[in-house]
Amino acid sequence: MVWKILRSSLHKIGRFSIIEDKVLLPNQKKILFSFVNFSKGVCILAMNENNEVLCLRQYRHALKSWQWELPAGAIDPEDKCPLESAKRELQEETGYIADTWTPLGSFFPSPGSTSEEIFLFLATDLVKSVQSLEESEQIEVYPLKLEELKNLASSGQFQHGGGLAALLRYMVLDEKSS
Repeated sequence: MVWKILRSSLHKIGRFSIIEDKVLLPNQKKILFSFVNFSKGVCILAMNENNEVLCLRQYRHALKSWQWELPAGAIDPEDKCPLESAKRELQEETGYIADTWTPLGSFFPSPGSTSEEIFLFLATDLVKSVQSLEESEQIEVYPLKLEELKNLASSGQFQHGGGLAALLRYMVLDEKSS
């Protein structure tokens, strides 16, 4: 049974929106439930002709550390579809464009506290272009063998949620086609 929303309020804080709903539960109890209302996003597993994945080392201020990640970002309001955002993010963050795109589905990284949905893509047939980072982005690009990326993930050094989801979806897809 769906919770009945009795009242809803939106609180904008910087680039985030917090929604607070007063809801009536199926057991007739009333509670306040809040969550972060996120933009939808994309994450790209980009593989070159040597079966290397374009991985990023990116400084993340919220964690005060450099993180291994895959290219990813928010879907801008002017983008017509998630694929358009994925193409833009790949070029901006890595300096590559891809001729072939394969959708890998989507997932909800934290449905208990956010509304965020991330669309996953495999990008192949890469062509060098120009990297164009945002002012707040510090990104270094590293082509890593798929096995190296799997080792970083299994050792806990690669912790990027979207990247882990894209890697898993790719491995399942690759396994099915074998």
